Amino acid sequence: MIKRIKLRTLLIGGIITLFFAVLMGRVFWLQVVQADFWQEHAEKLWSTKKTLPATRGTITDRNGDVLAVDAPAYTVAVNPEIINKYQLQDEIAVGLSKVLGKNESELRDIIGAEKADGSGYYAQREVRNEGWKIDQELRDQVQIFINELKEKHNKLEDVGVYLIKDQKRYYPKHSLAAHVLGYTDREGHAVSGLEAYFDEQLKGTDGSLEYKRDGRGIEIPKASEIYTPVQNGDDLKLTIDYTIQYYIEKAMQEAFAQLQPISMTVIAADPNTMEILGMANMPTYDPNEYWADVDQKNFYNHAIKSVYEPGSTFKIITLAGAVEENLLNPNATYKSGSIRVPGQTIHDLRRSGWGEISYLEGIKRSSNVAFVKLGYEMLGPERLKAYVDQFGFGQKTGIELPGESKGIVNPVQQADYAAMAYGHGKLLVTPLQQIAAVSAIANGGRLMEPHIVKSITDTQTGETVKTEPKLIRQVITPQKAKEVGSYLEQVVSDREIGTGRHAYIEGYRIAGKTGTAIKPVNGVYDYTKQVVSFIGYAPVDDPKIAIIVLIDEPKDSELGGGTAAAPVFKEIVSQTLQYMGVPKSTEGDAAKGSGKVSNARKVPDLKKLAVLDAKKKLADEQISYATLGTGTEVISQFPKAGTTLKSGQFVYLLTEEGASINVPNLKGESLRDAVELLSILQIPVTAQGEGYVVSQQVIEDNGGRRVELTLRPPDDEGDGEDEEASGGEQEQGETTEEAANTDSGEAGGDSP
Repeated sequence: MIKRIKLRTLLIGGIITLFFAVLMGRVFWLQVVQADFWQEHAEKLWSTKKTLPATRGTITDRNGDVLAVDAPAYTVAVNPEIINKYQLQDEIAVGLSKVLGKNESELRDIIGAEKADGSGYYAQREVRNEGWKIDQELRDQVQIFINELKEKHNKLEDVGVYLIKDQKRYYPKHSLAAHVLGYTDREGHAVSGLEAYFDEQLKGTDGSLEYKRDGRGIEIPKASEIYTPVQNGDDLKLTIDYTIQYYIEKAMQEAFAQLQPISMTVIAADPNTMEILGMANMPTYDPNEYWADVDQKNFYNHAIKSVYEPGSTFKIITLAGAVEENLLNPNATYKSGSIRVPGQTIHDLRRSGWGEISYLEGIKRSSNVAFVKLGYEMLGPERLKAYVDQFGFGQKTGIELPGESKGIVNPVQQADYAAMAYGHGKLLVTPLQQIAAVSAIANGGRLMEPHIVKSITDTQTGETVKTEPKLIRQVITPQKAKEVGSYLEQVVSDREIGTGRHAYIEGYRIAGKTGTAIKPVNGVYDYTKQVVSFIGYAPVDDPKIAIIVLIDEPKDSELGGGTAAAPVFKEIVSQTLQYMGVPKSTEGDAAKGSGKVSNARKVPDLKKLAVLDAKKKLADEQISYATLGTGTEVISQFPKAGTTLKSGQFVYLLTEEGASINVPNLKGESLRDAVELLSILQIPVTAQGEGYVVSQQVIEDNGGRRVELTLRPPDDEGDGEDEEASGGEQEQGETTEEAANTDSGEAGGDSP
């Protein structure tokens, strides 16, 4: 009996000992071997980490107008568990479908979604994409729907539809400068343009907040917190000027609708600093709704990515080299029409030529023969290629935009060098390279690096880093650059034979060059497909702006750079010079050698005409104009019909009621004209001084506007500026631009 008790005691003791041994082993395993795992698991149970999203940096134009900014957004979410509990499926599917424009059947799928494990409905599902990151206006409509549901169902507190506050990238100017800005997708990832190039600086760094909570998930007030502050993204200020960008895109829209090309590109720059004042492509897109544009070609920034044979605009480089080397005698003569080079014969636009003409006339007429003689024969292949390299072709410019092409400069045969002299052959350039090169002529021979970011500001410290103008090299001397400019001015100012005469603006000295390059198709030049362009700068004596206009395959293949691109240049430049406050010349005709000077003209009656018809009428009569408002019909005009125009005066076309129109630039106007115009706009005016307007100030006054003008006598002021008609006059018997071809068919033709 005693023995049995001892055995039982030993057995129980052994079992208890074994149990404690196992228990201790398990505790050791959990607290020592798996300590890190369980510590992390415990942290998850009682610790919470909340991400504090950084605000993406704002992008503005040079004057502070916002072009891209983070804005409040809201995401619509539904609770299938609640919705199905209260049998609200039909009402919510139909209601949200109407508000968001989302397919009703897709909403029913979201509302009826059950968990994969069969344990019931989901507690929350986002409504994508129509309900994802919606704006304030749409958010308000959803909130009204939620309130109506609650009221209908006996003031039910939770109907299973929620609005989650978020933020998204917003582009307040919509498609304006879209190719420059780029966009971020709905997840906030930068896709293109400046958004992608400066993504690291713009996006900043998210912050975080970690805190403890009890078993019920309630925050413990005195528990230790770990706070990592948000570092918001840097702000970018661009060199782009919103107003100039607007002028560019408005002119492009009109031309694009009329010419129906594949694409258009315009770049405007300050030639002295190579700050990009405007850059646009057509067709374009709205970065706020990038997903709505299915044609990926609309996202392509041709200004920096596309390469093409430039045609006659490239003759500026040949001309610059010949002038710098003292090879050009403008009064010397040559036989126009055709010239033989090894392997081919090159023709002028008029195959029979114009007989024995001077080199100056050849420049005005954009004679291919003249430039082959200057570039291939006089400069020679090696020096010509050296100048092409010096002007930056075949190299990236270094602008702060992604995907820039460097182009191709690869002449091999003698015929390639001859073709390069007039902008064809084994030569491909970008529009940006072209504008940088012509700016070097405008600014005294200095090739500058283009840039589009004026400054970057650290939003944490307030420190601002400015982009300073960067000189790459001096390509020609200032004196020779000025001489080249004088020849380019005559290309525009000679109203009879100058190929650039449709870019002429009365009162301003314009230098420029037309170009029409035939496009190769399967290695053979197709004369029905061409790239037409115009490049130039103004005013010649003190350049403020340089612009290139490039049009890829206008529907009418008979149009050239002078008739298609030059009028677009003219419209943009005339508005921009007025906006910049650049005075017109008062000493006769502003451009030397312009030939005919317009006689006094009377203002036609333009009321009730379509804006485009009014512009055409003024253009035909060579009358400068400015449009005020965004309407499509002229509702009033200034000066009134029948008024005799003074030299340099222009006509205002009002397309909206005066109270809603921005005040135009009145600098250079007489007090009488300024007061009369402002009275049409229903704006009170006060004036100080006598003479002509030299400055103006718009003052908000009790919900309205008034203008204060400062005047000075004629000796102290500059004449007013105007906006010229978009189209040049069509002269009687004008020769249509066409491409010169070659006997062998190997080299591309060109027209001025």
